[in-house]
Amino acid sequence: MAVHYWTALFLLLSCLFSISNASAGDADPDYRTCVSECEISGCVGQLCFPQCNSSSDGGPWYIQEPLYLQWKKWGCQGDCRYQCMVNRERERETLGQAPVKYHGKWPFKRVLGIQEPASVAFSVLNLAMHFHGWLSFFITLYYKLPLKQDKTAYYEYVGLWHIYGLLSMNSWFWSAVFHSRDVDLTERLDYSSAVAILGFSLILAILRTFDIRVEATRVMVSAPILAFVTTHILYINFYKLDYGWNMIVCVAMGVTQLFLWARWAAVSSHPSNWKLWVVVIAGGLAMLLEIYDFPPYEGYFDAHSIWHAATIPLTILWWSFIRDDAEFRTSSLLKKTKTKAK
Repeated sequence: MAVHYWTALFLLLSCLFSISNASAGDADPDYRTCVSECEISGCVGQLCFPQCNSSSDGGPWYIQEPLYLQWKKWGCQGDCRYQCMVNRERERETLGQAPVKYHGKWPFKRVLGIQEPASVAFSVLNLAMHFHGWLSFFITLYYKLPLKQDKTAYYEYVGLWHIYGLLSMNSWFWSAVFHSRDVDLTERLDYSSAVAILGFSLILAILRTFDIRVEATRVMVSAPILAFVTTHILYINFYKLDYGWNMIVCVAMGVTQLFLWARWAAVSSHPSNWKLWVVVIAGGLAMLLEIYDFPPYEGYFDAHSIWHAATIPLTILWWSFIRDDAEFRTSSLLKKTKTKAK
């Protein structure tokens, strides 16, 4: 299951790169001085931010701002940090120094207020590819393949794949939102949606690779995993967003389903096994983009955004495999039905 594999990688890498929020850039004394002065004056050099009006009681302006202002605009703290980062990077470039990260992120150029425009664009494209794949799967099942007398599909995993498609689109939607604006709320929504699809992908991997079709057995397999995933999502949202523990959960579920699909591809006689192997191998190669992280080219395309781009063609291939699996299983079941009829 290629897309399960991709979702596992996506969440795992998000965990890995969110563990440390401190970076060389925000530890730079010149940058810290710039931000501190901006917090008081509301200006960076000749550039001033109208929303940085001091509160009447003298409290910190970044606490006094209403939530709607923080969402519609970047707010004083975000604008101060961004402009100080831009100025500091210009100075570093003049001195021939390489870019550094600030608060865990590379110095990206904003587009229409979007923090990481390339990652957002590629996340949206991934969402679109999942929608296209899910829709084509639906059309294949109900308009191209034969149906039972009650107008239901022969394919035993149809309901599971529908849920998978919806959870995948939800995950990429929140990925786009998170890369647009990295705040506590969007981070938790991104993590939660990713954990949800990762957990469901693990269930689907077990059910499909072991060909579990009895409903009672499916419930017995799914219930413990659903309970664990639900508890984990509640834990990171309402108790503590523990990056280390979340990484362990990501790795465990991701590696487990990867081995399940690799094993299944090796022993099964599925006619489209090659598509699964392509996605798994290509996914491993794409991991190098995250291992050998590099600053954003022209302020837009860093390793992570290019990794997002690499998932787009693999998502198309993955949904092609899912459609092939539906056709393969339907054909096999029809042959068995005809054999029994004789």
